[in-house]
Amino acid sequence: MRNLELYSPVLLPREEYFCSGHRACQGCAEALAVRIVMKALGRNSVVAMATGCMEIVSSPLPTTAWAVPWIHVAFENAAAVASGIEAGLKILMKKGKLPRKKIHVAGMAGDGGTSDIGLQALSGALERGHNFTYFCYDNEAYMNTGIQRSSATPFGAATTTSPAGKRIPGQTTWKKNMPAIAAAHDIPYVATACSSYPEDLFEKASRAIETPGPAYVHILSVCPTGWRIPPRTAIKYGRLAVETGAFPLYEVVNGEYFLSKDFLKLLPVKEYFKGHGRFRHLTEDMVNQIQERVSADWEKLKAKCVNVKKG
Repeated sequence: MRNLELYSPVLLPREEYFCSGHRACQGCAEALAVRIVMKALGRNSVVAMATGCMEIVSSPLPTTAWAVPWIHVAFENAAAVASGIEAGLKILMKKGKLPRKKIHVAGMAGDGGTSDIGLQALSGALERGHNFTYFCYDNEAYMNTGIQRSSATPFGAATTTSPAGKRIPGQTTWKKNMPAIAAAHDIPYVATACSSYPEDLFEKASRAIETPGPAYVHILSVCPTGWRIPPRTAIKYGRLAVETGAFPLYEVVNGEYFLSKDFLKLLPVKEYFKGHGRFRHLTEDMVNQIQERVSADWEKLKAKCVNVKKG
């Protein structure tokens, strides 16, 4: 059984390693997620980040928002570069060319660079057992290049490449379950998180980086621009995603599932869709179809869980 005392409130470190001055959109919850993750990683860390929103907004020449060694890599190979960094540091320390100390290695990418373009590199890195943590910042589309659909785009959502029309009402496939794919590699730690729950995100990032071997953290990162919601509501919609079961928070520790946030009764998904531009076209039948899927997935997840924490 997990010790639920680990979920007690924590104070986040004051130090900032993802600094102000970046060019993220107003209300960007992904920038908040990166900021919290970097507080967990700390100064002795190296980050390999794929092309995407956070790479673009944080590194326009000649400025940078990063206070640690940071490498911009191609869209598809954040995990491959991170695993190479981890192996290289290990060899340099073994040869005495670097002092032996703990250096946290992280790979970072969005949902497109993780569940689509970078899946093969990520799978290989997890299978080889590299001691690194991979963070997926999931805003549920290719937001940086114009709000195109990805395999992480929810069913029914409207994007520029899955527009809502009379014959095809938005995205026609269901969101790919990347945490389950990562867990299928039998790695020691997998978690879902959201920056609307900052303490939970910080604790999971901290546990992930302290776990020997590969770890995977999948973070829902609300995008006001792409989701067509007011910037001031980013935190609200992240919480609604969790409270409706559309994005449950849980951990998989050495194969055992632990639910981070449980509720006596989930809110209906229509509460999540209210005021949400990408879902405004949904018919009652589509909402009911999504509700059935969310409810079924929630029950399957709870059946796997060893214990839960009431939210």
